Amino acid sequence: IFNDTIQTMVEELSSAGTTVMLGLTGVSEARTEDLIRAAISRRVDAIIFTGPVTPHVEQMVRRSPALFIQVWDLPEDPIGIAVGFSHQAAGRDIARFLMSRGYRRPHVVTAQGARAQMRRDGFVDEWTASGSSAPTEAQVEVPSRFGHARRIFAEIRRLDHMPDVVVCGSDYLAQGVIVEALAAGLRVPEDIAVVGFGNSSIAGEMRPTITSVEVDGARIAREAIAAIRNRKGTALPPDRWIDVGFRLVTRESA
Repeated sequence: IFNDTIQTMVEELSSAGTTVMLGLTGVSEARTEDLIRAAISRRVDAIIFTGPVTPHVEQMVRRSPALFIQVWDLPEDPIGIAVGFSHQAAGRDIARFLMSRGYRRPHVVTAQGARAQMRRDGFVDEWTASGSSAPTEAQVEVPSRFGHARRIFAEIRRLDHMPDVVVCGSDYLAQGVIVEALAAGLRVPEDIAVVGFGNSSIAGEMRPTITSVEVDGARIAREAIAAIRNRKGTALPPDRWIDVGFRLVTRESA
């Protein structure tokens, strides 16, 4: 889901003579803190960060002159600046879209991560605010994988009432649910609809094609790069929040 952001960032910064170091944290807080500490020790100009900010991370980066840029999110009080979008708003938009298309029994599949949880909360809040019953739900580990869909679909088949739409936290989950539904003899979207997230290449190539939420990862990268290039000394820019928005891409699966 971060591919466009990483590729654009590395290509454009490298072409300008800037050395880019990439740290892969997984879900380990200790690993995240180690990589932040290593970056600061090398006196980097900026740290572009996608993970959750722990108290230790916050302490380290507040003491550092490096520009700290949180991407793919818009926290209320970013340590440096934030380039991203509202995950709650994305969840609400999915709910409004499904209500407008007549769906009534959603099943929400959420990865165990902060951003996925925000999308889930936005969806559930919007859905129940209309007077509809709370959706059924399931959780998967981070990172979510195609294989999680087999368990999710088996759980769906055991529910008292079959959902008419499954809202997935990623396109890979959505693809897996579609494959399992088709293998079980169900039609998508006539018997069960599916929504993904991220608008990965598979979303437009799968059959049926997957309705998904598109985020402009390349723009996130370019906004972060512009913030680095435009920085004056150690002062933060006046606009600490850059909202790149998102777009719901309607396709065959819902």
